[in-house]
Amino acid sequence: MIRLDELIHRLQHSIREQQAPAPQEAVGGGVTCRICGDTGIVCSGDVAWICDCQRHNGKLRQQAGIAPELRDYSFEGFRIDYYDGQHRERALAALQAAREFTRDRIQGKSCQGIMFTGDVGAGKTFLAAAVANELLNQGIQAQFLVVPDFLDDLRTALLHNTGDSREPDDVALFRSVRQGEVLILDDLGAHNYTEWTCNKLYSLLNYRLNYQLPVIITTNLKMSELDEYLGERTTSRIVQMCRIYRLTVDKDIRHIKNQMRFRQEE
Repeated sequence: MIRLDELIHRLQHSIREQQAPAPQEAVGGGVTCRICGDTGIVCSGDVAWICDCQRHNGKLRQQAGIAPELRDYSFEGFRIDYYDGQHRERALAALQAAREFTRDRIQGKSCQGIMFTGDVGAGKTFLAAAVANELLNQGIQAQFLVVPDFLDDLRTALLHNTGDSREPDDVALFRSVRQGEVLILDDLGAHNYTEWTCNKLYSLLNYRLNYQLPVIITTNLKMSELDEYLGERTTSRIVQMCRIYRLTVDKDIRHIKNQMRFRQEE
């Protein structure tokens, strides 16, 4: 007969294989699963099994669209020491805003979204992914969309509609995105926006504004450039929905990390 500690070890390994880590302590404290106490495992006598919260969180994570590279991003991993002077002040303010947003969502509070603007390689996507990962760890739905990829997928789905009686693929995709609990729009940049894509983005943001569904947006664009590329009415919706935080650096953090990694390998 397999010993209980060995069985638990195997179950924990299974959880890691499914990329559904056990929920961490909620921001602001507290346990999210009263069945397993956030361990991910339920024990009864000599029997142990994976808690249903893990299966739920694993499904949410699969649907979230977060690239493997971003799945380990966390608030604890956000390195303030990469920022100096006023850059650090801005980074601390953005980090605090991300933590507060996450805490409020975990506690079920209604809250305003966030837009991170600023330099390339300043940590915008890192913070957005950290929010998504923390929410998913607590069993809260979050969708992470890279805007150019999403618009391409939407356009492809539209072109491949069969015209049968089912709901068109592009309509189903758009509906699932606009109704999600928390939506993250990464890299809302200076792309070749057509009238069609601008209208889609406006419709998406307008719907979420009307139904008080929060968004987190990252962009390299300034507010005046958002007007130019997306139009005044879309920019107006973003301003209504989001608190705006600017992240700046003297040098792309990705370049700094690569240089440090190269030195370590020498």
